[in-house]
Order: sequence, then structure tokens, then C-alpha cells
Amino acid sequence: MSDVQPNRNVVVLDYGSGNVRSATRALEKVGAKVTLTADRDAAANADGLVVPGVGAYAACMAGLRAVRGHEVVGRRLAGGRPVLGICVGMQILFERGVEHGVETEGMGEWPGTVERLQAHPLPHMGWNTVDVPPGSVLFDGVEKERFYFVHSYGVRRWVMPPPDRLKPPLVTTSDHGGDEFVAAVENGPLSATQFHPEKSGDGGLHLLENWVRGL
Repeated sequence: MSDVQPNRNVVVLDYGSGNVRSATRALEKVGAKVTLTADRDAAANADGLVVPGVGAYAACMAGLRAVRGHEVVGRRLAGGRPVLGICVGMQILFERGVEHGVETEGMGEWPGTVERLQAHPLPHMGWNTVDVPPGSVLFDGVEKERFYFVHSYGVRRWVMPPPDRLKPPLVTTSDHGGDEFVAAVENGPLSATQFHPEKSGDGGLHLLENWVRGL
């Protein structure tokens, strides 16, 4: 189904998170050559790096730091090399997460706090639409699709001020029970989705293919 060049090497970072196999299979389906590993050199040198994540914010940050994945992500972004965060893999890119009254420091690539959604019912689980800003590359061709979410926490306020000279990030939002939250961000080499593209059917595969093609 894909016209992605077969030499696009993608590493899915294996740091103890739970959705690595489904992410690997989906990326392979859209034509990427995928390696599932925690090896820092492989992760640093791949055409693209995917940081998955399920479960608790604090546990994901602990797992990431254990394999020094935060250092790899920082090094890649400093060199303009693409990174894609998925679900909690997106959340840990922000400054902090607050779960059950416990605050955990994140990677701080974006300002903002991951907090419990003010909506019912929780978790927000199932298919939902997203509000995509003009000019999105990640959502090109799937702006009207529904994507699959499973989460009780999210970023409810985007607080990053517009940069002076650089292109501002493209922030996609969604809504659950009247509570708006960040559903995806495109910010130069760094992209992320709160939903699971690998579980979102053809629309999710198309989104992943858009990302891989951009490598």
C-alpha cells in the first residue's frame, strides 16, 4: 500500500513500554524497515525514532531514563533528526506529569503539564475526531478521520509561546466530555500523538506513512 522508500530505517525504542509490537508491525506495514531495540547508537542513527508509551507517566519516564532514551531524543532533536512520540510517549515530552498527586519531571521538550482530564467517563477510550490546523503534514489526507484513544490524562492547555523567528508548532486538539486536550503536535523534527495511530485502522496507517515518507 505504500510508496515509502524501503531504505527508511526506523527504530522503535524498547524501554519496557507495552505497545511496541503493534507499533512495529504498523510501521512495517507502511514500508519502513523497523528495529525494536534499546541500543542507543541504533536509536541515534536511525532515519526515524519512535518513542511509544502506555501506562503511568512516572513508570514510562523511569524506563526511558534507565536506557538513557531521553539523551538520545535530545541528541536527535539537536541535530534535526525526526522523533515521533505515541500516547504516553507524547506526554513525557512535556515538562511534567501529575498523577495521583505525584509530580514527575518529563523531558521538557515542550512546556506544559500532563494532568487528569476533567471529563466523564474516564478513561477516554475509543474513536474520536480531531481538530487539525491548516498546513499539517502528519494529517495530510486524514484530517476528517477518527483515531483511537485510550487515556485518562492529557495536556489540557498548550502554553508554549509562539517563537520569534521559527515556524510555530502545529497543535491538533480533540475533545472528550467537553474537555479539550492536545491530540497531536508537529514541531520541526519532533512530532507526537496522544492517540494510537497503530490501532487506528487505515487512517492511522496513513498518518504513519506520512511521517515515514517525511524521513
